[in-house]
Amino acid sequence: MKRISLMKLVLLNFKGIKEFVLEVNGESVKVYGDNAVGKTTIFDAFTWVLFDKDSQNKQDFGIKTLDAEGKEMHRLSHEVEATLLVDGQRKSLRKVFTEKWTKKRGLAREEFSGHTTEYFVDGVPVKLKEYKEQVENIVSEDLFKLLTNPSYFNEQLHWEARRKVLLQVCGDVTDEEVIESEKSLAPLLKILTERSIEQHRKVIDGKCSEISKELDKIPVRIDEATRSIPDVSGLNEKEIGESIVSLQNQISSKEAEAFRLRSGGEIAVKQNRIREIEGELLHIKNNLQAGSLEKVTTKRQELSGLNSQRDTLNQQISDMRRAAAKNEQRASDELAEADRLRQQWRAVDSEVLEHHHDDNCPSCGQALPEDKVEAAIAKAQADFNHSKAERLEKISAKGRAAKEEANRLTQDNQTKQQEIEELEQLVAEKTTEIHSAESELQKLQANVVDVEMDPDYITKQSEISGIQQDIEQVRSSVQEAAAKVAGEIQGLKAQKEALEQEKAKFSLAQTVYQRIEQLKTQEKELVTEYEKLQHELYLTEEFIRAKVSLLETKINSKFQFARFKLFEQQINGGLKERCDTLYKGVPYGSGLNNAARINVGLDIINTLSEHYGFTAPIFVDNAEAVTKMIETSTQVISLIVSEKDKQLRVEVPVNIKEAV
Repeated sequence: MKRISLMKLVLLNFKGIKEFVLEVNGESVKVYGDNAVGKTTIFDAFTWVLFDKDSQNKQDFGIKTLDAEGKEMHRLSHEVEATLLVDGQRKSLRKVFTEKWTKKRGLAREEFSGHTTEYFVDGVPVKLKEYKEQVENIVSEDLFKLLTNPSYFNEQLHWEARRKVLLQVCGDVTDEEVIESEKSLAPLLKILTERSIEQHRKVIDGKCSEISKELDKIPVRIDEATRSIPDVSGLNEKEIGESIVSLQNQISSKEAEAFRLRSGGEIAVKQNRIREIEGELLHIKNNLQAGSLEKVTTKRQELSGLNSQRDTLNQQISDMRRAAAKNEQRASDELAEADRLRQQWRAVDSEVLEHHHDDNCPSCGQALPEDKVEAAIAKAQADFNHSKAERLEKISAKGRAAKEEANRLTQDNQTKQQEIEELEQLVAEKTTEIHSAESELQKLQANVVDVEMDPDYITKQSEISGIQQDIEQVRSSVQEAAAKVAGEIQGLKAQKEALEQEKAKFSLAQTVYQRIEQLKTQEKELVTEYEKLQHELYLTEEFIRAKVSLLETKINSKFQFARFKLFEQQINGGLKERCDTLYKGVPYGSGLNNAARINVGLDIINTLSEHYGFTAPIFVDNAEAVTKMIETSTQVISLIVSEKDKQLRVEVPVNIKEAV
């Protein structure tokens, strides 16, 4: 087993303790002191020198010593050195936390600029990385806290972390062990090969919820279906079908009669003649207008192209004018910038060196020799002149560039203005061409022949009108007969539709009866499935209860006083994971006195030390509350409140197992 003992702990200006040496040589000791004299500070110093945190696991805590007004005292070194015995080998770890004070150029006094920490291992300075590696080689931070602070496990670890530690130390219970302990759980073997108990319970809950919703809906659906069954009492499906066939035959006969009336032979001949005459009219029109219409179309296309060309020229003029306006604004800005730079150049040119130099040595304070003073002044003047010349040159270069850019923009605008005038001339020429094309188009349109005035065209139209009149006379003679037949057809169709609606009731009723039977079958299947799932849910609950019993018994057997509650019974019968520490049935977090808390914490440390094969110094704060502390196999530093001790007092007990 790896064993760490504290040999010596030295504090210097640490959290109000100016200087304190705890020399214990690996023995258990008692440290007495009134409230606020620094007992807990000893534990804080020990954890800080190892892990840069206090005993409450806080990294951001005050290390510096404060004055009577509560202000930090500056320029002090805050140090802690711990000397350990690690498996018989001495190891010294020391940290020094100091302020950084720097003197800035031109200032006579130093200023506070931050903090720095120095690290020493066995008296040798090391870097932070190496220091951490040395500490980690001795003990990991998480394990150290578990084994040195009786309250850490129960008060600083989250319950899930506590549960994880217990399962690591004591081991979990396998599903096979649980089923072996309760033969009725055997059916779960197959389930557990596919998914975990928790996953299966979620699956069951989801399925049961869906089944319950479906079971609630089925009676409503059956009721709705029952109320939708049509009334077929007094109806004969076979007779209705025969009547429908008879009516369809009568309708077909009447529709054939109506077709014969509508498509009389004489009317068809006259309609064909009308179509022939319409073709002749189109031929006449094409012969009269063909040449002139082509010329009109060509001239329209030419006019459209000229308008498009003029629009393009106008757009170019507009774009060029916008660009010229932008150039003009930019040129104005550049000239303004050149004027501003000119004034700046004059201001810089008028600057002179104002010499302020300390004639005394900054190190010893004695007056400097005159030649050194003059050399310093000459150098300062030369540096000033060189800097001034460079600034003036940069300003001049920027001014020249601004003027050149303004001139370039002005010249560019002159070029653009010439191009705009040339484009405006082209627009005027295109406008003249457009006017000429419009005039020619008007003349061509006036020369197009009006076919409505052609004698042959007029004769053909008159012939069509005469034929249409003849067709209307023929139709009027058969209109009455066709109207009568149409009325008879409509009546027969109405009778047939009414019978078809009556016949459809039989099919609808059959469909509804089948749907009701399907719903009843589905209801039975859902009930069977629900009962099966509920039985599986019961088995999972029995499994969890059996596992809880085995697991808690296994874990609690590892401890002398501490007991652990790892599950909580829910209202719905399920179990919720947790990790509560109890002592004689009393929860650690409610109702347990300080002495019991300390002894429970020591009991946990004993078991964890045995498991991890590791012991470290245990710091017991408020140890005065314990009349009898349980036995431990490691070094114990008891921090005891003693009103009479206004300064820390260390006492080595005659027998460390005696009552504290």
